[in-house]
Amino acid sequence: MSCFLTSGGAAHADPDAGAYLASRQAVFDSNFETSVRYLAEGLLADPTNADLLDLNLTAYVALADFDKAVVIAEALADLDIRNQVAHLVLQADAADAGNWDDIFRGLENGRTVSPLIDGVAQAWAHLGNGDMRKASAAFDRVIEADGLAVYGMTHKAYALASVGDFEGAEAVFTTSIAGGMRYNRNSGIAHVQILSQLGRNDDALTVFDLIFGANLDPELVMLRAQVAAGEAVAYDAVATPQQGIAELYHITASAVMDDAHSAYTLMFARSANFLWPDNSGVVLMTAGLLEKLEQYDLSNAAYTSVARDDPAFYAAELGRADVLEAGGRVDAAIEVLDALSRSHSDMPQVFANLGDALRHDGQFDAAKAAYTSALELYSDDNPAKWFVYYTRGICDHQTDDWSSAESDFRAALALQPDHPMVLNYLGYSLVERGEKLDEALGMLETAADARPDSGAIIDSLGWVLFQLGRYDEAVGLLESAAALVPVDAVVNDHLGDVYWAVGRTIEARFQWHRALSFDPLEKDAARIRDKLERGLDLVLVDEGLAPIRVASGDN
Repeated sequence: MSCFLTSGGAAHADPDAGAYLASRQAVFDSNFETSVRYLAEGLLADPTNADLLDLNLTAYVALADFDKAVVIAEALADLDIRNQVAHLVLQADAADAGNWDDIFRGLENGRTVSPLIDGVAQAWAHLGNGDMRKASAAFDRVIEADGLAVYGMTHKAYALASVGDFEGAEAVFTTSIAGGMRYNRNSGIAHVQILSQLGRNDDALTVFDLIFGANLDPELVMLRAQVAAGEAVAYDAVATPQQGIAELYHITASAVMDDAHSAYTLMFARSANFLWPDNSGVVLMTAGLLEKLEQYDLSNAAYTSVARDDPAFYAAELGRADVLEAGGRVDAAIEVLDALSRSHSDMPQVFANLGDALRHDGQFDAAKAAYTSALELYSDDNPAKWFVYYTRGICDHQTDDWSSAESDFRAALALQPDHPMVLNYLGYSLVERGEKLDEALGMLETAADARPDSGAIIDSLGWVLFQLGRYDEAVGLLESAAALVPVDAVVNDHLGDVYWAVGRTIEARFQWHRALSFDPLEKDAARIRDKLERGLDLVLVDEGLAPIRVASGDN
């Protein structure tokens, strides 16, 4: 079958235990490219080892190498090993080749994937053979199965529309809606296109607005404009049996995504992408799953596969920038977003994301300009505006423009009252400046009530009490903060200060030493070293502040 499944000189050797363990660990870590290198060694030694074949199959599907994945899946089938991913791969391969009878034979031989996939795939295979009557009956069997009705009805509507029976497709959608159907993106687009094909653009517009609302991406903006203009929008939501099975895998991935491991979900997403490579929704899902698995190069490659003229290019480039930054390439991320801000200069989210990347890179003035552009483009009711005010406020603060920072933080709170993150930043900043301490205390108490498990917020509340001279009350809060974020330099430094204030100077020095071990900023580290050498009181005197009267001696 392939070099991975045939024996050479090492045919009778025992598998290399080290290579096997390394490959298992690589798959566990989702390092698929490394795993296939180790697995090749093991399979040369033991080409019928089911565990090695299973690991290799997972890796090749994750890498989108379906030529090799099919070979491995066939080997598992030849060994009569029931393997869900192998069955999925063989089914997808048969659909891709248009070998519809192979799908039936596979199911007859026990190569099942799941009740939903098996049932709907059979229906599409009948349509692939040109038999809509059998396809319709197969969809109806899925509809009658417990818990599968909505999926069966949606795919039946797709199938009817794909053969030009828009009246039948609309009737199925109408029945589905009456039965409590919930749209996903593709079924929503399909229903809008079907209504438009029937000359019912007013109804199509009503359905569109009901499903998608007002905050639209470029693809949806284009679709709505066509419908509103009275155009007959072509039906292409699911146009072939291959696309139908791809969409089946896609909705399966969506259904298991929240509960299953991302590597498992990726098997369905990659299979969908194999059958429908230019489906940008599937590509975006695949790239997102790879990002969750921290496979940033693979995720970047997936995002890059979206064509520049695809309406989803905008979303793909936003995702690609996120992946580049997550992989440590913030300069490349900024380049992507800067280019996107020129090609999509009317999209506020581009400027907001550009501001984030610049802020993360310490380019605060440039970030402020990007955030300002985003705010100018956002509609008044856009729910994202509060966060951009908040992040621009952080940049104002970092560039010593406190007046603008406070204004932006309060603008964020006006849009999102009592948001703990904003209350914490504004409250803590006021404390650090020694301003409006009573208001700051109220802000931080509100934030702490909302997020009692946030070490940063509990630290801020403890610190404002420290600044107010309420040292005994501050101790417990700062101890709690240090327990929540034990390796945070600032939190440990604060705990050291409050220990000093209540006379627990030995413990204070211990916390300052801990703070130094967590790599604080150099200016903070210099101050901590000074406290360790001379004590907090003398440091405060040098800073023009009153010393703390120590309540008692060393404990």
